[in-house]
Amino acid sequence: QVQLVESGGRWVQAGGSLRLSCGASGRTIGNAYIGWFRQAPGKEREFVGRIVGSDGTYYADSVKGRFTISRDNAKGTVILQMNSLKPEDTGRYYCAIYLSGLVYRSESYDSWGQGTQVTVSS
Repeated sequence: QVQLVESGGRWVQAGGSLRLSCGASGRTIGNAYIGWFRQAPGKEREFVGRIVGSDGTYYADSVKGRFTISRDNAKGTVILQMNSLKPEDTGRYYCAIYLSGLVYRSESYDSWGQGTQVTVSS
């Protein structure tokens, strides 16, 4: 089974930017449909966005216009570029492989990584 690995999370001030990466341990992600989720303490895991194929993307309303998902084909990874960050973007960010079902439901995904922590300070 593929094991995904997230990286790039750190502390940042509001208004700043971060670039998260999602890779597959021991192999490339290829053209797998990849979703990003986040989870704040005490809250349920929340859909952020998904990429299908080379550039088919879909985002949650809360991040639309600020976050962009893309593929780094040279590295075989999926990138989550986050701009204009807000304190409410704070959370642990996860990537996972989409299998089937509703795009915004975590149950539709598998092969979750351990996540990477993003903290946005006001």
